[in-house]
Amino acid sequence: MIAKEVTISSKTGLESKMAARLIQKASSYEANIWIQKGERKANAKSLLGLLSLGISPGDKITIITDGRDEAIAIKELEVFANNGMIE
Repeated sequence: MIAKEVTISSKTGLESKMAARLIQKASSYEANIWIQKGERKANAKSLLGLLSLGISPGDKITIITDGRDEAIAIKELEVFANNGMIE
């Protein structure tokens, strides 16, 4: 299991369009991927879960990966988040 803290740089935070982009990216990995904000954690492959976190621009979140391709997943998701959820 690997965890990495990132700051959400998109202008709208993690609203439905940005969450859908994150889900699409996260779904390309075999690893289990979680997004944590404060004490709350959600599956990064679940739209309702991500939206329930209420992530705003500038919020710090933790990306947690666990599984066969966890190292590449965490690295690529960190870059993805730092680029404003745009590839």
